Amino acid sequence: MPTSTQTTATGPAAGAPGPALGPDVKGAKPKAVVRPGDRIFSAATLIAGILILAILAGVAVFLLAQSKDTIDAQITDPSAITGGNGFLAYVWPLVIGTLISSAIALVVATPFALGIALFTTHMAPRRLAPFLGYVIDLLAAIPSVVYGLWGIALAGNLTDFYVWLAKWFGWIPIFAPDASGAVSNTGRTLLTAALVLSIMILPIITSLTREIFLQTPKLQEEAALALGATRWEMIRMSVLPFGKSGIASATMLGLGRALGETMAVAMILSPGLLTASLIVSGNQTIASEIAQNFPEAAGLRLSELITIGLVLFVITLLVNMAARAIVAKTSVKGS
Repeated sequence: MPTSTQTTATGPAAGAPGPALGPDVKGAKPKAVVRPGDRIFSAATLIAGILILAILAGVAVFLLAQSKDTIDAQITDPSAITGGNGFLAYVWPLVIGTLISSAIALVVATPFALGIALFTTHMAPRRLAPFLGYVIDLLAAIPSVVYGLWGIALAGNLTDFYVWLAKWFGWIPIFAPDASGAVSNTGRTLLTAALVLSIMILPIITSLTREIFLQTPKLQEEAALALGATRWEMIRMSVLPFGKSGIASATMLGLGRALGETMAVAMILSPGLLTASLIVSGNQTIASEIAQNFPEAAGLRLSELITIGLVLFVITLLVNMAARAIVAKTSVKGS
């Protein structure tokens, strides 16, 4: 028989210290295993983000440094700047021309882009939709020089149209003839440049909105159709509300492309002074001014061109910031 001092259990003797379990084992959260691949990917994305910011800062610093001569001339002798009236008088017409041409291009291109995107995603036959998508994407691969040559050819065919606009709508400042009562005899005006820009930004807006419309939940579309909605009513109630933020993003990206387009606009526009009319030669954009004058520029003139490049850089940055704010606001309203 076992004595009283012997234990009858196979476990440790009474009073012996047990294994250390740590504090509150039930409430402890298991540690996530960090694999080497995750660390490499995280470090690579961090480096990429820092690199983008460093490049952006480097561009800004370079433009500021190269603009020093123009800033000094504006302070000491404004008459030395092109035009003889200071930098603001020189750059203001260029800013207006840039904004007007980009705005017209956006207004013309956006409805067509949305219509094409909706047609290819919800209305076109299945065999035809991919082909149309490829054709639209192909427009983005055409070089700017080709668009510029096409714009020059288009300008020659628009002169009669501009005469008609001046005759019937000349009371509107943007369609008014010049002081002699004539319009551009070459058709190389800001309106022509804006129409070419609208074709250039069309594939960007179309491609992005098409991808957004394809992400619309099928259950929402089928539910709308099951309740008796027509196809247009289904698009209006399900597809368009779902893609509002995507549409805003696409249009802002298209605007950014229009603001920075250089070669095509430079080939179309003729140098001259700012005018309120879109059918009279003379308006310029910042990008076309740089492209036309940079090869022969030196000294203060070179600094002026770099300075207006800095102005374009700031405008593009503000447009992108506004786009982010619009997208964020649209996403919050849609959620």
